[in-house]
Amino acid sequence: MRNQTPDVSIVIVSFNTRDMLRECLETTRNQGVTTEVIVVDNASRDGSAAMVRAEFPEVRLIASTDNLGFAGANNLAFAEATGRYVVLLNSDAFLRPGTLARAVAHMHAEPNVGLAGGLLVGSDGQWQPSARLFPSLFNDCLSLTGLSARFRSSRLFGRADRTWADPKQPTDTDWVPGAFSIIRGDVLATIGHFDPRFFLYYEEVDLCRRMKAAGCRVAYWPDIEVVHIGGESSKTIRRLSLSASGSQLTLWRMRSALLYYRKHHAAQAWLVMFAETLWHRVRRLRNSFRNSPDAAAKAEESQAVVALFAAAWQETNGGRVCPQRPW
Repeated sequence: MRNQTPDVSIVIVSFNTRDMLRECLETTRNQGVTTEVIVVDNASRDGSAAMVRAEFPEVRLIASTDNLGFAGANNLAFAEATGRYVVLLNSDAFLRPGTLARAVAHMHAEPNVGLAGGLLVGSDGQWQPSARLFPSLFNDCLSLTGLSARFRSSRLFGRADRTWADPKQPTDTDWVPGAFSIIRGDVLATIGHFDPRFFLYYEEVDLCRRMKAAGCRVAYWPDIEVVHIGGESSKTIRRLSLSASGSQLTLWRMRSALLYYRKHHAAQAWLVMFAETLWHRVRRLRNSFRNSPDAAAKAEESQAVVALFAAAWQETNGGRVCPQRPW
């Protein structure tokens, strides 16, 4: 019955992902717990909203006329969610059978856990980092320089994404990716929803930080397996040239990084900008002396990154203000 409190409110934000959204919604059925599903469509142009209306009439659809970003769109759904637990699920993430029943059982058994994530795997079955440490200047530099990728089994160099750890072992962690997480509804109401200043990136990191500050645990449970097509969000630029969309995403990542560091680490926002800019200036200089198309592309890319960070710094006033949405 509609007036019965569901075990779980599943919140899905979609932006031009109609076909994946359809598959995602199919996996939310018959999960062994009572659910309500809320889809927020972020002004998609691919007919996502019409598909939900036609094929999933049981789903509560919020069709936004503007792209509110990940945080803003989720907040619309949070305001309407009535479940004891709220599950964040990306539209490119698919639940295994019984996933939600196991997640709810864990939350019942461990009432001091405020938020938890599961084991994210790609469509090829490859593990994706699913239990992470909070961003820091040191962790960012390990990623930026490639040391974290080169020495994945090292407790020091692989610390940010815990690539040294056995992914089959449950643990408490700093934060879990927003592709899938289960949140205690009453705790979410107490600490507040996503900070809407984060249009994209860092919003789940900020929420987990506030969760832990409120005295709640953030847990990782690997028996909750979720297939995630999108893969982890890269912290480094891996293409040899920045496309228009790549430049936009890089700029968004930089804006959110500055907002996050200013909010939680004050003056470290400047150090983060300085470190990444310095690295790319050196990278550009080094590759400018190499006579190859690959080196020329890398030099051009680093020059673009330096310019983007300068723009992000100006647009956010060093992480103090959020640019007008939509970004």
